[in-house]
Amino acid sequence: MIVAALPTETIRELAEVNGVCIRPVVHEVTDTVTGQVRLIPTACGATLASKCPPCARKNRVLRMQQCREGWHLESEPERELAETEPDPDDQDEEADEDEEGPPSRRSRSTRRRQDAPDLPRLPVDQRTVGTAFTTPSGKTYRPSMFVTFTLPSYGPVRTDGTPVDPSTYDYRRAALDALHFPKLIDRVWQNLRRATGYQVQYFASLEAQRRLAPHLHTAIRGAIPRELLRKVASATYHQVWWPSHDNPVFTGAVLPEWVEGPGYVDPATGHALPTWDQALDAVDDDPDAEPAHTIRLGRQLDIQGIIASEGDADRRVAYLTKYLVKSFGEALGEAGEISRRQKWHLERLHAEVRFLPCSPRCPNWLRFGIQPKDAGPDMAPGACPAKAHDREHLGCGGRRVLVSRKWTGKTLSGHKADRAEVVRQTLLAAGADVPEVQRFAADLLRPDGRPRYEWQVFDPLQSSAPIYRQVLTRALAERLRWKKQYEAAKARASPANGPPRPPDSQPISSGVVPVRGERSESRSDTKCP
Repeated sequence: MIVAALPTETIRELAEVNGVCIRPVVHEVTDTVTGQVRLIPTACGATLASKCPPCARKNRVLRMQQCREGWHLESEPERELAETEPDPDDQDEEADEDEEGPPSRRSRSTRRRQDAPDLPRLPVDQRTVGTAFTTPSGKTYRPSMFVTFTLPSYGPVRTDGTPVDPSTYDYRRAALDALHFPKLIDRVWQNLRRATGYQVQYFASLEAQRRLAPHLHTAIRGAIPRELLRKVASATYHQVWWPSHDNPVFTGAVLPEWVEGPGYVDPATGHALPTWDQALDAVDDDPDAEPAHTIRLGRQLDIQGIIASEGDADRRVAYLTKYLVKSFGEALGEAGEISRRQKWHLERLHAEVRFLPCSPRCPNWLRFGIQPKDAGPDMAPGACPAKAHDREHLGCGGRRVLVSRKWTGKTLSGHKADRAEVVRQTLLAAGADVPEVQRFAADLLRPDGRPRYEWQVFDPLQSSAPIYRQVLTRALAERLRWKKQYEAAKARASPANGPPRPPDSQPISSGVVPVRGERSESRSDTKCP
């Protein structure tokens, strides 16, 4: 297919349809041995379809594989990493309320709230797989669960997600719950493991309901009694022991001023604002102090039993990852254009989220007369760089996917390598050429031990629009050639091996644009530095 003569917009649309990144990060790669310079695009890796649909789609498919692979394991997973080595894909904090922390950590009472029911506590076994059941006929099956956790009501809402009475809708509590929702979910897993007596594993995705409150869809390995799960959900809470931030001290144009030495001071009196540690000391010294906020789960709890052999698991995996490509604000627009009332609801919630503190270092503490932790000049309320305050996230600034440490025993990079290996084995089985994945890799060395290739970011969108067109054209041509080759290899493969994974979810090689010192090349399989 010839694409070079097509308009740029058409090439971009073709790239999007065929799974080629439309916002590539272009690098200028210099071969220090030959002196040749090439422009090599790498995928932007966006997870939202509003930014780059092909990259968001690939991320979703990869997460689907990760979820599917760990949900119904029958044996303990083998770890790719040592237990002491950090895994960037793990989201399971596994913190304990009553465990001793580092010496600098402030101690809090571990006594449960009187308004929270007690839970059974069993010795936690190290197993992660669920219990297998055998029917009288001799059939053995190992059920798992699909559970949805929600937050409580903040006031009656209409079918379009907007409040019936905006004047009584508790926007502040809704914003605080969204900011601290991940901490509450951590408590759920802690309590669930203590109550069940084994290392419950999960794959969860964070989404927004139509009312814009976050809720959590989660795949849980193993079967847990429904009554016990409901009891854990109703008894779980998280207390935020921060200084009180109910009533703003500084509003409008009157804001604290920065002075070298004392830090931020009251512009009217010149007195220094209390530091973060001083504000916490005041909370600790007050015998009648209450948590700044307490968050609980809502009453709505959806529990479904899932058996892998019945085919319902794949539908739930697709549902779990359905909204990973959308931002929280897009939950209102599922039925089309959002109404004026829905837009007002979104803006009102965002206004609350924007000015509430998200962490001890958040500049919004200045609004409440407290210096943030590690305060510095040029801080201002409403200007916190954390993404939790963005309209796209509405308080949920963490990752959209939460995965326990022993779900599959693999990192996300490991799952990506598995998918690439499927393509490689299919090509080898058909006798096709397999690209060299280490070509132009940043870790390839010269004989003297120094890196052979030097990588520098090159921005074609700002410096040269024709270069962007050329890069996208060559990447699309390579993609079409690669797809044709892969489909032919699948057709020649033995049917006994079964169909491999579809190629549209595999890593895609990108076209190389020659800059100087070499002929044009049509393929580049690179490792991003």
